[in-house]
Amino acid sequence: MHGSLLPQHAAQKQTAVADQLGLTCAQILQMTSTEWIAHFNTAANQAKHASPGASDSARSTGEPSAETPDAQPTLRALTAYGKCYDARTDRLAASLAKTGKGPLLGARGDFRDFEAALNNFTAKAFSVAQPPSDAVKTAYAALYEKQLRYSFYQSYEHKPVKETVPSAKAASAAPADPVGPATNVQPPVAARITDPLSLAKNRFGELLEALPEDERHEIHLAFGEIFEKSSIGEQWKLEIYRYAIFVLESPKSTPFSPPPF
Repeated sequence: MHGSLLPQHAAQKQTAVADQLGLTCAQILQMTSTEWIAHFNTAANQAKHASPGASDSARSTGEPSAETPDAQPTLRALTAYGKCYDARTDRLAASLAKTGKGPLLGARGDFRDFEAALNNFTAKAFSVAQPPSDAVKTAYAALYEKQLRYSFYQSYEHKPVKETVPSAKAASAAPADPVGPATNVQPPVAARITDPLSLAKNRFGELLEALPEDERHEIHLAFGEIFEKSSIGEQWKLEIYRYAIFVLESPKSTPFSPPPF
């Protein structure tokens, strides 16, 4: 039984290497995910026209499935990008551990709590999203989380001086509720228009208001737990709001912000 799995594992490994299109992970990560997907889709279309039967054989290689065959190249591109992202993070984590500069046990536990709260919010948000999330959107959500994990370790790469958390001072002056789409004190008109965090909070509030009351309450609580269960969320408040908007917004809407990677 164990021996029978070896050919399948080898085929999957070969497919993963092929999906890098002859590029190293470093070369792939020099591109944004959007640029890489466009590059991958161009190569896939060229291969499809060169060998019309290739799409049939691809279905037997164990690649991720999607609702439409057109999504297959995008999913394969996202999988390749995600593996390169993870490999880079793992190398950084190992390097930091060797030099003793990496996060201590308590910090790693804090990050695990943050990830758990983020995953809980994602699951709940996807369960109420209309239309339901497809495989591509789910894969993009996984990339967002990989980006945050890399940022966590990257923050230890150069030992920062005191007060490096951007929101440390801002948090003490911020409203008690980090989730609410509006506050009692209105900022100046120019700030409401130009401040990225204010814009993100307002957009997130609009998406919440569009939900039925029960679902709105559940999503609001899950989102708040991202900040309540771990202090790490304060470092990436804007990124987390943008991620939450990405999860909740309809694919038919103009994206609030492009992918951050």
